[in-house]
Amino acid sequence: MFGNKKEESKSKPSKSTAGSNAGLNSLVVGTSVKGEVFAESDIRIDGTLIGKIECKGKLILGAEGKIEGEIVCEDAIIVGTIKGNLKVNNLLVVKESAMIDGDVFTDQLNVESGAVFNVSCVMGSQKVKTMKDAV
Repeated sequence: MFGNKKEESKSKPSKSTAGSNAGLNSLVVGTSVKGEVFAESDIRIDGTLIGKIECKGKLILGAEGKIEGEIVCEDAIIVGTIKGNLKVNNLLVVKESAMIDGDVFTDQLNVESGAVFNVSCVMGSQKVKTMKDAV
């Protein structure tokens, strides 16, 4: 506390360098974004996003959160509303108050009773066939 600032910085790693998921990203209630969002670490969205989001960590969509567009992330916990495509590389958790309408690609899926899950879903390491593959 009373020591030299240079000594403190040497003895303790700063939060920004502690690891790739050390940062905190948040889009709060009442905030609206239109466009593309890229997050190196976890992100929580309680506002509205229209566009694309790519997250190298966990995406948490709160109860008031709404996303319309494309989502790519490592893990996701969805409590709010999504309209669009969702690609989760690991685990997708859909809570009971969630509403998802679109295409979902995930390795693992947990959908709670009460969730609205109107999707086309591909799970595991299955390869999605394109129109060219079908012909």
